[in-house]
Amino acid sequence: MLERVRPKNDALGITGMLLYKDGNFMQALEGEEAAVGKLANTIKNDARHSGFLVLMQGPAQRRLFPNSPMGFHDLTSEPPHRNPAYDEFVDSPPTRATFTLDPNRCMNLLRLFSSQS
Repeated sequence: MLERVRPKNDALGITGMLLYKDGNFMQALEGEEAAVGKLANTIKNDARHSGFLVLMQGPAQRRLFPNSPMGFHDLTSEPPHRNPAYDEFVDSPPTRATFTLDPNRCMNLLRLFSSQS
């Protein structure tokens, strides 16, 4: 999937980061508002996805993932506590309640793992 998505995102000027754990994804998208909005709607309306939730939205002074059309890290691929970006938040259940409790913590987690992708 990433091999198909990255060139499309690159052509649209979209960058971001995707984390996977236990069948759940956490993703950051950044770029022009119209392009990000269109992509977010495509993801939201895809029947393969459920529980779509926007945690943060709005303009930013700079991109947080400027060098990646879609970074990716599988949090189940290695024991998370061995990873230098480990935070106990990784062990939290990936639910709406967990994510909405502290959206900044979600963003910080994405940023920590983006440096390794």
